[in-house]
Amino acid sequence: MTAELVRGQNHTLPHTRLEIRVSAGSPVVAGATLGDERGTVRGAEWIAHPASHRVPGLEVSRQAAADHRLAVDLDALPEEVHRVTVLLALPTGAGRPGSFGAVAAPFVSVTGLDGAEIATFTLTGLDTESAVSALELYRRQGVWKVRAVGQGYAAGLAELLADQGVAGAAEVAASIQEAVSSGLARSVTPPPRTPDGERVRHPAGPAAAADSAGPPAAAPVPEPLEDPASSRAVAPGSPIDYAHPRRRTTPPPPPPSAPPAAPGQPPQPVAGDATGWSMDERLYNQIWGMFEDLARAVAAYRSAVDFAESRMDQELERTLSDPRSRIAGSGDRAREAARAKHDELTGRAREALQRDLTQLAAEAAVVEPALPAAYAGWGNPVWHGYHVPMELPMALRIGDLQLPEGDGLRIPLLVRLPLERGIWVDSGRTASDAAAATSGDQLRGQAMETAVALAARLLAVYPADEFSVHVIDPAGSAAGQLSPLVRSGVLAGPPAAGAQGVSSVLAHLTRRVDLVQMAIRAGAADALPADLDTGEQLLIVNDFPHGFDDRAVTQLRYLADEGPSVGVHLLMVADREDARAFGPVLDPLWRSLLRITPVADDHLADPWVGHAWTYEPPRVPEGSRVVEQVLALVAAARRAGYR
Repeated sequence: MTAELVRGQNHTLPHTRLEIRVSAGSPVVAGATLGDERGTVRGAEWIAHPASHRVPGLEVSRQAAADHRLAVDLDALPEEVHRVTVLLALPTGAGRPGSFGAVAAPFVSVTGLDGAEIATFTLTGLDTESAVSALELYRRQGVWKVRAVGQGYAAGLAELLADQGVAGAAEVAASIQEAVSSGLARSVTPPPRTPDGERVRHPAGPAAAADSAGPPAAAPVPEPLEDPASSRAVAPGSPIDYAHPRRRTTPPPPPPSAPPAAPGQPPQPVAGDATGWSMDERLYNQIWGMFEDLARAVAAYRSAVDFAESRMDQELERTLSDPRSRIAGSGDRAREAARAKHDELTGRAREALQRDLTQLAAEAAVVEPALPAAYAGWGNPVWHGYHVPMELPMALRIGDLQLPEGDGLRIPLLVRLPLERGIWVDSGRTASDAAAATSGDQLRGQAMETAVALAARLLAVYPADEFSVHVIDPAGSAAGQLSPLVRSGVLAGPPAAGAQGVSSVLAHLTRRVDLVQMAIRAGAADALPADLDTGEQLLIVNDFPHGFDDRAVTQLRYLADEGPSVGVHLLMVADREDARAFGPVLDPLWRSLLRITPVADDHLADPWVGHAWTYEPPRVPEGSRVVEQVLALVAAARRAGYR
């Protein structure tokens, strides 16, 4: 998974051969410096820049451009090198932006040779700076890591290089800018994009030959081509349309514009204020944007607090280690000054966080009422106007996420449809206060209620007859929680109980997975049996592993691994401690499922910024019969389809 870094955060690099990709809103100069164990650049031969674009283990672009790819081979670096710093600078000259504050924030990513992203960093917060240290690859105890730096320099390249110990930094910086401006490395703007975001490709010409030492080669004349969309020949010399013939070429409608804000005030949020082809897609993208904004805001706050505490500890340590601090109360004054600085830094960080939270809360207040049923909580009035959909939505809300610093701000947790993995509702004890205050029987009951509510949401967002639900309840202990599904008649059959019932349901679904997989491999979908339901299937398993023998456990693992790709999904209600008797054989099963809890619990880890998100299950308002009403409409739509 890609690590989205914030300033100061690091991430381990899994490869030593890498690409560093830079995307900026206007042409920039990209280079890199090599540093020793103290970070010092020992000479000009340790600097890669447009006029000298290769050093051992490193190659950069020979042009100023809006997009760059830097090649890095960490194994080929000199042994003395412990650090590689990627630097960006704005070209000088008339008509060029004078600072990064006047252009779009540069985006930097570290990728493998296959293009898979390892870590990314957006350089926000720059103002008057015209040069910036973007990323740092460094070696620590034999392991290479990447750190997001984002250190800007208002005095430009000369100040940046001088900060790294480069002798004659001003002369080196001048030679780099001279190479750019004199044409040794021409500034190239990115080619235009089509409405779908694809680059418009042009025949090779002068702009495409910027790295060529000789005159640009003539553009090759294409042969007449057959346009598969229109069956018209493309005349020689005319531009070639590389767009897929069935891809939509009209741009998506623009998002709604926000009303003008008062001077000095942030813009008013608007529901659907994100890119997308439909309102559902816009809202989906907006919700994930809110999630990322909250993650970054809290990460920045925590980083600032950590820095303030570390700085105070260092200052107090220096004060205590100096014998002179014991004279005339100077030690007390130094300690008070250190604590005052700490309070000032944390106060500023809290103000910035509160500003971001206020804006996010205002956005949530307008987004939540505008959500469609698939994205809305059970308390949203949209459910009162519910009707069975004709098409499957992009995603489904399965709960909410929040952080301790978020002042109660909740972000919907959306999962894409069809489900790519099963869900495990943990009925066991957790470390949360809510779980500690709940008895074991209550937790098991709440876990099953959560599973039933999720099944009802899945039934509600699929078109009629395209989603079926099966239930395994070996001991019949969940009859009360299952009653909404049973009474409405939306189940594919009565809940299976006993060893024979468990075996029958598992055999039926295993057969479906086998047949559909064979049909897909053979390209013979029309050969499937007429009685086979090819719609999406959900299996709810209560109180696992009670009532399961070794064969049933093997079948369940098979469904968890192979089922999602052919439309069979698991929704398990279980306590992992109850399955300890099977040993590690069930570990792959648990790892393949998305774990949620029937009570609020901070178990969802965020590898991007290191947060532990608190998950809250979708709650049905007390006394509400919205689930029963929705299931009744689903059942009525199915009955109408059978006639």
